[in-house]
Amino acid sequence: MGWHTYIIKCNDDSLYTGITINLEKRLAAHNAGKGAKYTASRRPVQLVYCEEVANRSEASKRENTIKKLNRNDKLALCAKQDHL
Repeated sequence: MGWHTYIIKCNDDSLYTGITINLEKRLAAHNAGKGAKYTASRRPVQLVYCEEVANRSEASKRENTIKKLNRNDKLALCAKQDHL
């Protein structure tokens, strides 16, 4: 099991980017209001993008890269991943 960088779509249509080693557990935490302050009041959330990377360092670097994208670029990235 490797590290994941992910994007979730919140109930208010905003996007949240994060990293985790256990994607299912992290999504459950977000939907329980315990994942992050940002998502706690924007539930439920839905996974719209994820990618597996080699280690935490790479996950953090990818997270920062994605966070710098504008909304349209993030949505385009999500659209390329059709299996979610």
